[in-house]
Amino acid sequence: MTLTQLEYILAVDEYRSFSKAAKANSVTQPSLSMQLQKLEEELGIIIFDRSKNPIIPTLEGEDILKQARLVIKESQKITTILEEKKRILTGDFKLAVIPTISPYLIPLFVNKITEKHSKLRLTIEEHKTEDILKYLDEDKIDAAIMATPLYQDNLIERVLYYEPFCVFVSPEHRLSTKSKINPADLNVDEIWPLNKGNCFRDQVINICSSEESKNKKLKDKRISYESGSFDTLKNMVLKCGGITILPWLLIQDLPEKMQKEYVKNFIKPIPTREISIVYARSFHKERIINSLEEEIINALPAGVKALKKNNASIDIIDFTNDTDHEE
Repeated sequence: MTLTQLEYILAVDEYRSFSKAAKANSVTQPSLSMQLQKLEEELGIIIFDRSKNPIIPTLEGEDILKQARLVIKESQKITTILEEKKRILTGDFKLAVIPTISPYLIPLFVNKITEKHSKLRLTIEEHKTEDILKYLDEDKIDAAIMATPLYQDNLIERVLYYEPFCVFVSPEHRLSTKSKINPADLNVDEIWPLNKGNCFRDQVINICSSEESKNKKLKDKRISYESGSFDTLKNMVLKCGGITILPWLLIQDLPEKMQKEYVKNFIKPIPTREISIVYARSFHKERIINSLEEEIINALPAGVKALKKNNASIDIIDFTNDTDHEE
């Protein structure tokens, strides 16, 4: 049994295809198939059911794949130990980010960290929270930036910042004359929402103070529209009126005139989400995590940086226990 054979079966499991797995590992399909067959003969079991399309692991194969992930993960620590001795950040690092964060946070720090650590190969992918948790468990990613807390004992969460929510209000809306918005004034039926499966959507619904508003379904509209994009929701307010809730970092990218005309802050306690970098407790690339954390915090605008670095006082609505984190 070799590490190469274990890497091959993990690739087959990921792609559910011998040809795709071979291409991903830069080998020919016959070579990969031969190594897999040798491993199966050595173990005396069949790892994959070839009669299925796409192929799937057998019950015995599932156990072998689970252990193979642990073996490969432990073997990678050897390289990491040597890198630690050299004090150089190098190698591959896969970072996942939820879609409601990535467009506004990633551009703030990505150039800085790649310039500072030229030998580090950073891959950034957008995924929903439920997929991120699965990928962390399967070691398909190294870390993630996401809304927390997650209440999972197998994960470490390092809080990066707390991001306030803002109300984006059409000038024709009844709330446009208010200097600040009280959550009690919000009607969930008036809000252009993100689509189902986004934890930000659930948080927005929870901001609406009354139990009646929280339990309302988004209905009784002549137009019912849900989007996975904050930019689309913003444009719906611009073109069709109404309101939506947006994160603070997004607001900073808007023209100053639009901010003055459309953006309203909440009264205290301010609805706010906690954003953290998350990774498995057995993680072995601690120095990369440390560097990522440092660069992200240093790149944050003062409005959120102050909350993390200077312990600025802020009253926060804590609604994280009510969300299912399916973003």
